[in-house]
Amino acid sequence: MHDVVEKVYEQVVARNRGEVEFHQAVHEVLESLDPVIAKHPHYAEGALLERIVEPERQIMFRVPWVDDAGQVHVNRGFRIEFNSALGPYKGGLRFHPSVNAGIIKFLGFEQIFKNALTAQGIGGGKGGSDFDPHGRSDAEVMRFCQSFMTELARHIGPSTDVPAGDIGVGGREIGYMFGQYKRLRNSYDAGVLTGKGLAWGGSLVRTEATGYGAVLFAQSMLSTKGESLEGKKVIVSGAGNVAIYAIEKAQQLGATPITFSDSSGYVVDEAGVDLELLKQVKEVERGRVADYVERRPGARLVTGGSVWDVPGDVALPCATQNELDGDAAATLLRGGCGVVSEGANMPSTPEAVEAFQKAGILFGPGKAANAGGVATSALEMEQNAGRTRWDFATAEAKLTGIMADIHDSCVAAAEEYGRPGDYVLGANAAGFTRVADVMIAHGIV
Repeated sequence: MHDVVEKVYEQVVARNRGEVEFHQAVHEVLESLDPVIAKHPHYAEGALLERIVEPERQIMFRVPWVDDAGQVHVNRGFRIEFNSALGPYKGGLRFHPSVNAGIIKFLGFEQIFKNALTAQGIGGGKGGSDFDPHGRSDAEVMRFCQSFMTELARHIGPSTDVPAGDIGVGGREIGYMFGQYKRLRNSYDAGVLTGKGLAWGGSLVRTEATGYGAVLFAQSMLSTKGESLEGKKVIVSGAGNVAIYAIEKAQQLGATPITFSDSSGYVVDEAGVDLELLKQVKEVERGRVADYVERRPGARLVTGGSVWDVPGDVALPCATQNELDGDAAATLLRGGCGVVSEGANMPSTPEAVEAFQKAGILFGPGKAANAGGVATSALEMEQNAGRTRWDFATAEAKLTGIMADIHDSCVAAAEEYGRPGDYVLGANAAGFTRVADVMIAHGIV
């Protein structure tokens, strides 16, 4: 690292002890900035780097709620409003037992550059709670969401901070939170949350956007080699929203996805995933991947090892952070994988990324490849502001154009800084310079 960059990273580690995911995210970005600082040394002036790694605001609060048996529980709520140089803070809410300040900081930091790449005028933020909605009744989830929003409401707004969903936060949770926000503020601010139901301000394609975007990014990367997804065997992790719609778009483009997974194991379906059955099991029944296997002849459930043990041409990690390590990367490469497009946030460890880059395969980092979700959230905000709604074809065409522009921006930045084909450098450099230029224009704030 450049001396200035190394010093900033050391300060981040010292100030944020034990927050290893945040350290990892910051290191990955700063490490890419050496050629940027060398070419444009003014980015190291005015403590710009020190400012960009420090959240503008960190909010942590108590969330008390009552279960169906009358027992009181207390969870922690978080909202990290990281950077508003380009617009209102924008980023999801995650409800999962693993959530802590470091996880939310890592996600919020990634969101700054991801949102910048969309060129839609949105800043970076993230939030959530260590609440686990799995196994809870609708009434329990509602009471939790109402308590969570009672505190969060004072910190957000259509021109201030616009949360969306993430792991553990889908249409049900967004609905309960929006209802409480409307009740507290006595105002129908549809643009305060995204991922809403279609009947009350939601956007078509928002459900599909992150998964679609990761596949569209893979298709764009392949096009630089004169190839496409047609006929490719695709390995997908996860079985949530992102994974399901990555599978759907891959199938539409002529590929054959053969896997998906959850915490109980992974499914291999060599004939190709039965998408309708998967949607029935996961979206309607809220079941487990084993339920799919019970109804799908020829599919098998594997409870040991890793989904990355399955040979394939394209890998789409769509579950969670650091799910794909160095050993898994080596296995994927031995299995013939030539493309990795991250549908989750930072799903590949540094060792895995290094292995992919050393092998020279096409690797799309999450801040670029999975930007489709936040891009369509911004499109939802645009529709809310105009009190209109586009049809599916219009919204999908806009998403497709945005993902193509993100890909081309990454390619151009990688070439500008002397590392053609390096999408990690390209994404970080393009996102950073867009934010940094505006921060400089705004002065020391």
